Amino acid sequence: MVTVEIDEGIELAAGLRRDVARWVERMARAAARTDRRADYEVAVRLTTDAAIRELNRDYRGKDKPTDVLAFAQREGPAAELHPELLGDLVISVETARRQARRGLPAELLHLASHGLCHLLGYDHRDDDEERVMNARAAGLRRVARATGRVPAA
Repeated sequence: MVTVEIDEGIELAAGLRRDVARWVERMARAAARTDRRADYEVAVRLTTDAAIRELNRDYRGKDKPTDVLAFAQREGPAAELHPELLGDLVISVETARRQARRGLPAELLHLASHGLCHLLGYDHRDDDEERVMNARAAGLRRVARATGRVPAA
């Protein structure tokens, strides 16, 4: 299950909001199938630079906006209680607009797949990790853009 929240002040076409929800839903389901689960729960918040800057400062000690933050729920002792609950993604639409070379929809899909990979336990601390994470994110984006049955990815 995927929920999408759009903060006040964020202008986003209704169709794009539906697309983001559908993309994340398909990517989460594909990841769940890979892990032999029925589905995963993910919450997505589309926000401003000011809001993500505050979160980045409070949780990562970096007092600047960023494009995406992932708050995983699969870590720690409580993870066993709700294994289907992956966590929350927070995406700055303002930063996404500035970074978008292929349009805002493509950038939001990229950031959602990147954040989802973090929720799944991937990281990019070195070149090898980054290669593996990027490959998984690319596979998830392919599933997101497709139609029909959701395969494992």
